[in-house]
Amino acid sequence: MSNAPIYEIDPEKFWADPYPDLARMRDQAPIAYVPQLDATLLTRHADIALNEKKTDVFSSVQPQGLMTVLMGENLMRKDGREHMAERRAIYPSMSPQTVREIWDAQFRIDAEEVAQGLVNEGRSDLFWTYAMPVSARALQAITGLTNMDAAEMNRVSQGMIDGCANYSGDAKVEAHCHDCTASIDSHIDARLSMGISDDDVSLLATQVRAGLSDEQMRANIKLSISGGQNEPRDAIAGTIWALLRHPEQLKMCLSGTATWLQVFEEYARWISPIAMSPRRVAQVYEYAGVTFEPEDKVFLMFGSANRDADVFDHADRFDITRDTSKSLSFGAGPHYCAGAWASRTLIADVALPTFFEYFPRAEIDAEVPFGGWAFRGPLALPCRWDGR
Repeated sequence: MSNAPIYEIDPEKFWADPYPDLARMRDQAPIAYVPQLDATLLTRHADIALNEKKTDVFSSVQPQGLMTVLMGENLMRKDGREHMAERRAIYPSMSPQTVREIWDAQFRIDAEEVAQGLVNEGRSDLFWTYAMPVSARALQAITGLTNMDAAEMNRVSQGMIDGCANYSGDAKVEAHCHDCTASIDSHIDARLSMGISDDDVSLLATQVRAGLSDEQMRANIKLSISGGQNEPRDAIAGTIWALLRHPEQLKMCLSGTATWLQVFEEYARWISPIAMSPRRVAQVYEYAGVTFEPEDKVFLMFGSANRDADVFDHADRFDITRDTSKSLSFGAGPHYCAGAWASRTLIADVALPTFFEYFPRAEIDAEVPFGGWAFRGPLALPCRWDGR
C-alpha cells in the first residue's frame, strides 16, 4: 500500500455529494489513501494530467479489477500496442467522418421522434422519457444491437455501471451485473445470426471485419454500452437541468451568442458524468512525497480535477462562457475516450437543441436529485411545460 496520508470518508455522503470531500483533499491531501475505497486517490488536475499518461506505472491492465472480472478484458483495460490495435479496429464506427455522415442523421431522427411523442404530455420525468431513450437509440445504432430495446439498453448499462462501482462487494449488485452481461451476449448472438451487411459500420460489424476474437468483440461492446448509455443520458438530463436553473445562460444559447457545445463542455466539466478512472500500479513509483507500491489501486478523480481552482476560476460555478480546454471530462493521453466525438454530436448538436425547440417553456417541476462519485448524474428530471 502507498504511504499516502489517510483520508476518511462517509461512503453514503460521498455518493450523495463528493465535492466537499474532494475540495478538502485537493487542499489538504491531494494524494490520499481512502480506506473505505481501499484506493489511493489523486485529486488535483496537474497530478492527474501528468500521471494518467504514465501507463508504465499507472496501468489500465487490471486482471482482478471489477470491470475486467464482470465485463471481460476490453480495450480500456489494455495498454500500449494491444490497446491501440483494438482502438484502430473500432475506429471506423467512431470516426468523426462516420459520426458526421451516418450517425448524426440517425440521432436527429430519433431525438425528434422522442420529442414529438412528449409535446402534448405537459408533464413528465424527462430523465426517463427524453434523455434515456435518446441516448439508448443512439447506442442501438452505434453498437449494432438494434434488436435491444431502449429500456433493456438502459437496464444493462446501469447494471454494469453499478457492478463496476461495487467496491463494497454487494453480492446482489454483482449478480445483477452478471444478468445484464448475459443479456448483452444473448442479444449479440441474435444479432449475429441475422448476418452483417457490407455497409454496416456499427461497432459489432467493424470488429467482426477487423478479425477481433469473439471474446474481444463482446467485451468492447459491453464497454461501449456501460459508457455509452448512462453518461450521455445523464449529461443530456443534467445539462437541461443546468440551463433551466440558469435561464440567462439558456438565453445566450437560444440567441446564438453561445453554442450548445460550450454548454455541454461546461456541464461535463462541472458535473463530470465519468468522474473517476481506476488504475493499477505496475512498478514502484515515487511522486510528490508518496511511494506507490506494485498492485496498489489508484483512482484518478477526473471530477475533482475539473473543479480545481488552480485551473478554473470559480470552479464550482456553472459558466458556459469559460474556457474548458483543460477539462479532463473525456480523460487524456492514450485512453482519451474513443466515443467523445459521437457524444458531443449526440448531445450538443442534437439532443439539447432539439429539446429546447420542442419544449421552449419547460420548467423544473420538483427537486432534481443527483448521486454518484465514480459516475455522477441526476436521478430524475421532473418537468412541466405548456405546448410547444
